Amino acid sequence: MDETTEVKVLDKGFVRLIGLLGGDQRVVQAARVTYGSQSTSEDRDKKLIAYLLRNAHFSPFEHSVFQFHVKCPLFVARQWMRHRWSSFNEVSARYTEMPEEVYQPQAFRVQDLKNKQGSVAASSLDQQTALDEYRRAMEASRGAYEKLLSMGVAREMARLALPTSQYTQYYWTVNARSLMNFLALRMDEHAQFEMREYAGAISGMFAKAMPWTYEAFCGNFTEKGSLSKCLHF
Repeated sequence: MDETTEVKVLDKGFVRLIGLLGGDQRVVQAARVTYGSQSTSEDRDKKLIAYLLRNAHFSPFEHSVFQFHVKCPLFVARQWMRHRWSSFNEVSARYTEMPEEVYQPQAFRVQDLKNKQGSVAASSLDQQTALDEYRRAMEASRGAYEKLLSMGVAREMARLALPTSQYTQYYWTVNARSLMNFLALRMDEHAQFEMREYAGAISGMFAKAMPWTYEAFCGNFTEKGSLSKCLHF
């Protein structure tokens, strides 16, 4: 790629597409080599991609690879890194002091009574009191981190005082098949809001980089009724 594509996410985060190896045509080439044939027309190539996805022939999609630079809160990163069919290199708080950057939510949500791991918008919560309490906790956490460092405590130990809202950065390399699995899970309505925001940014970049595959990907989900019903990637 000749230029970096960046999308701002949340209050201080971003996703940058910094590299792409392959694309829609690479998927077509990888699929057709099985029969020793070549691409014949754009229409037939698009139909081939749709056929591959619809019939769970996923290996050709592994030949197109994306590289992203991500900045997100630690709690988002830890969910992200559950996707093990990809590679990560993250900033290390053992090697460097972490900047004073924490996620500041615009509002707090309350526990979803129907979903143990989910949350919903809060109608009766005292948002200002909750936000003030959160800010005090973040200030105390930062103060403890800096105090420990000033005392000579090792960075690898001082970092224990940092909250999961601390921003981190990493490089993420992932093939198109695994990327679709990521989007299927993380754009689902049951995923955490902050995670969905990042998945949405990734989805937009995927759509521009591989429009034929993206169209087939979305069509596959439409047929199945929801993202969560298409997790066999």
